[in-house]
Amino acid sequence: MWSGSCCCRRSATGRWWGLLHSCTLVLTDSGGLQEEAPGLGKPVLVLREVTERQEAVEAGAAMLVGTDTRTISGAASALLDSPSRYARMAQAVNPYGDGHAAERIVAALRGQDVSEWAPFAAQAA
Repeated sequence: MWSGSCCCRRSATGRWWGLLHSCTLVLTDSGGLQEEAPGLGKPVLVLREVTERQEAVEAGAAMLVGTDTRTISGAASALLDSPSRYARMAQAVNPYGDGHAAERIVAALRGQDVSEWAPFAAQAA
């Protein structure tokens, strides 16, 4: 393991979000983390051979690395050793939204125009 790394099970929500917020990189086989981490700008290495969350891989926020320990270690090291590669993944458009859906829903329910918002276009700007 790398210095400062931890292997942990999901815990109480507040503590979990604190860990996720303060980490540099997420290595997981959890589908939920594949969706949550990109929203916090955390690159995700997916420890599976296939994933149902292909959107994150296609968006560049996640990388499917499989289960071989050497491959996982190599992918993590390459990402951590390359600021430009890390930045590309950390700044990738989150395919699961921008965190403002509730605001848009409330605006729509109030009869306000929300037609200007377009998925991905708003995030890429």
